[in-house]
Amino acid sequence: MRIYYHRDFDGMASAAILADALESCGLEKQVNWSGVNFDKTLHWENFAMGQFFAVVDFHFHARAKYWFDHHPTTFLLAGDEERYVPDDNHCFAPDAKSCPPIILQHAQEKWGYQPRPFYADLAHWSDIIDSASFESADQSLFGTEPAIRISRALTCAPDLSFHDKMVKLMRTKSLHEIAADATVEKCYDRSCRNRENALDNFSSNITLKTETALLADLRSKSIRRERFAPFYLNPKIHYAITLLPTRAGVHITVASNPWNRPQSDLHLGELMKEYGGGGHLGVGGCNPPDEQTAISWGHAIFKKIEDLH
Repeated sequence: MRIYYHRDFDGMASAAILADALESCGLEKQVNWSGVNFDKTLHWENFAMGQFFAVVDFHFHARAKYWFDHHPTTFLLAGDEERYVPDDNHCFAPDAKSCPPIILQHAQEKWGYQPRPFYADLAHWSDIIDSASFESADQSLFGTEPAIRISRALTCAPDLSFHDKMVKLMRTKSLHEIAADATVEKCYDRSCRNRENALDNFSSNITLKTETALLADLRSKSIRRERFAPFYLNPKIHYAITLLPTRAGVHITVASNPWNRPQSDLHLGELMKEYGGGGHLGVGGCNPPDEQTAISWGHAIFKKIEDLH
């Protein structure tokens, strides 16, 4: 059994909890895991063909034996919403702030699972991080709580195997223990240096800006990226569209300001679904097929947001 998880904090926490629950309850043996991102949705129907797998914190897949998610845009393919049937192995909770609490509750109620004591803290911080429920932009950037340190360390992952290692750590260790891991500490220290670079260089890479939104092209390898830099540096702005480099190609992220929410019913996840991605009300993302398309999509998304306000 292989668990495919979205490669972020709550996706990794989801994989860790599900792996522990499946093995502890005797439902599966030798559970493994691998991270995925939105580039996989380009061929989602044929994903993991012939495999015995689970999917957490990511798009619904009809062939997954176990599936848990909270993204309102989870149903990617035509007919998926009709194919989904809640049962002992599948659960969709679009009102949840993150995925780990869904799995914890489901596993306890359906499988009689007894979770490790520190999973409650893991789920609590997963909610905060994934829903951007930080007390302030300052806390999101400079907070020193173990979960924030871990989340920051993820931005400096040396390779994709780092995320799989984090799932293993989350399964067996508390957030305090994980934050003290030598590799995590090294990545966290690097992230702090990168944070200063990101804040220093963000403004000069804004290509479009109005009172409502900004578009920043951060594809340059000479600059670093910070998720909340747009709102820390531009607290009055409502939306930020950013072009980011990843190992899978350019990624577009669209977010609303968590500390200055727009008075709008614009659902960013639904907007990004038009581009093969997804997300939530206040944040979404997609992976364009190439750089020229990424630039074109970035401008188109910016215009759509402007036209709706």
